[in-house]
Amino acid sequence: MLIYGHLFSSYTWKGLIPLYACEIPVEFRAIDADNPDNYAFVQQAHPAGKFPVLCDGDTVIVEATAIIEYLAATQETAKRLIPTDPREAVTVRMLDRIFDNYVMATAQHAVGAYIADPENPDPKQLEAASTGLKRSYAWLEKWLGENEFPSHVSLATCAAAPSLFYADWVERIPEDCPRLAALRAELLALPSVSRCVEDARPYRELFPLGAPDRD
Repeated sequence: MLIYGHLFSSYTWKGLIPLYACEIPVEFRAIDADNPDNYAFVQQAHPAGKFPVLCDGDTVIVEATAIIEYLAATQETAKRLIPTDPREAVTVRMLDRIFDNYVMATAQHAVGAYIADPENPDPKQLEAASTGLKRSYAWLEKWLGENEFPSHVSLATCAAAPSLFYADWVERIPEDCPRLAALRAELLALPSVSRCVEDARPYRELFPLGAPDRD
């Protein structure tokens, strides 16, 4: 298999984590200035020219969630990424949407504001990120108090790990969300996630808000 992306990209992490966790052989193809052919391929493969993109022979899969679903459907070692129990499968898919739409996408408000104007980021966008993340954190903290997060690497893990990693850089998980902070630490300790963190370390200067001296 081939996967196209960038090692500092949260959604590339989301595609790489299941490949690493399930020990599926893959060749990484970087999207950067040194690899214009890779960039050109992604531009034609994805309707918006975004990554990651997975190639398995003649099969091309775009969007990280779909990549994970594809791996679960086609790879023996990846079956547990999507639980076989329908109700459990609904839960991991629900969490996937929450982490993508209300954690990562919300943090992106602040990231986008700094990209647009590093010296004077739009305060409305910064406030939207801060307020939205605090609300999402509170919801997740309550959910974790009433439910058990999947103990094995699943679609939920693949969405949660990069989302919480970067969102915490934008808006620190507050002290009144200890379960969520503990989940973040637990996820970052997983070998498949730790590998992504370490591989991305050389690119930290690219983080528009300035990467914190931690993690």
